[in-house]
Amino acid sequence: MVEGLLGEAATIMDGEMISGSATAVWRGATLDSRQVTGGELFFALAGERTDGHRFVGQALERGASAVIVERAMEIPVGGGAIQVSDSLEALHKLTRDVRTREPRKLVGITGSVGKTTTKEILAAMLARRFRVARNPGSLNNTLGFPVALLGIPEGTEWMVAEMGMSTPGELRQVSDLGRPDVAVFTNVRPAHLQAFGSLEAIREAKAELLDGLAEDGLVIANRDDPQVVEIARRHAGRVIWFGRETTADYRVEDVGSLTNGRVGSRFKLVTADETLEVELPMHGLYNIDNFLAAAACANTLGIPLVDIAEAVQAVEPSPMRGVVHRLADGSTVVDDCYNSNPAALNEALRSALEIPGKRHWAILGDMLELGEAAGEFHEEAGRAAAELGFSPIIGVGPLARRLVEGARSAGAESHWYQGAQAAAAVAEELRPGDTLLVKGSRGVGLEVVVSAMLAAAEVVS
Repeated sequence: MVEGLLGEAATIMDGEMISGSATAVWRGATLDSRQVTGGELFFALAGERTDGHRFVGQALERGASAVIVERAMEIPVGGGAIQVSDSLEALHKLTRDVRTREPRKLVGITGSVGKTTTKEILAAMLARRFRVARNPGSLNNTLGFPVALLGIPEGTEWMVAEMGMSTPGELRQVSDLGRPDVAVFTNVRPAHLQAFGSLEAIREAKAELLDGLAEDGLVIANRDDPQVVEIARRHAGRVIWFGRETTADYRVEDVGSLTNGRVGSRFKLVTADETLEVELPMHGLYNIDNFLAAAACANTLGIPLVDIAEAVQAVEPSPMRGVVHRLADGSTVVDDCYNSNPAALNEALRSALEIPGKRHWAILGDMLELGEAAGEFHEEAGRAAAELGFSPIIGVGPLARRLVEGARSAGAESHWYQGAQAAAAVAEELRPGDTLLVKGSRGVGLEVVVSAMLAAAEVVS
């Protein structure tokens, strides 16, 4: 974990030590007093819902090396405290300073879909040769990314970081903090439309990752996505392309499913110099694209293809991101309820059809942050699910009313529930041999439904 002296940190952050010893050591940082384990800097931020200054005492009681505060306040005897004009800016100043030393190199990954999975796969690949760190969970914005970077082990050779945004200009700030040596662009899809208004605006927001890219930086880009192509062509340096297009530097051929009841895909990974058979033990054809992005990056950075194929064998999907649960009665539940948007839902539906089942059906929650066109997106999604053969289709959440209408218009049995707690009642609808997809935006809370399903059955894997 990154560490330093409190006095030096105060100078870097343009702050003043108002309590404690300048020679005391800090290790890592947090914005949540409940996550203090000992030695961290606790940054007290004044947010919309609560004020971190209320938890200064708790942070020190739990062992924080010092608290970073914006106003003079009573500090327990022996507690360290540094007063600054702006706690968030202080966090950013410290992050920029640390980034000059740690990590040695950094990969920044952005995209509407697949950031987290691509990060996990790439980290596993690079770990075959380098000391690797990654940002945990979704610590990928102007608040979370600095905490993640300050928490990496000293001596890290490559940090693999997903970088996200929810408003224009945010990714530019994250990129400025991380100063990536490599920028990976997975895709640009109609997500966060409420904040951005159009696909083109989302593209411009994703392009902000280039702003912090090193002068000799490398871009890894999706050749199949026209919006990503537009972004990558702005880069004056080297661009490596991945995708299904025959012009891509890294592509796949002969795609099929794993045999003997295993979850995942098999295919040939093709480059200009080599072709290799790969087995990807992850559900969803969309994960082939995530694999390609990671493989293109890792191989360009010196990882042999054979090591890439071996590394991916140990990668598991993150919770609620396409996790396949096999039940004793032969039924299957696909837990993909971490997030959703129209493109991701379409891919999830098609991937679920690859799993054999007597009946394919779906529980689909609201797709949030789609702006004025949300109703149309949901109705089309319901219609598409029905046309693919899903029935029944269960809609959950206010927006999902339109999804149910679309499904019914295409002839599928369809039902609507106000919220996830009510929808949990459909657990008893799971029949032997069924394949069920559960997908929705995180705010819908469909993990309640998955939990009910699994609690009512014997889980095999």
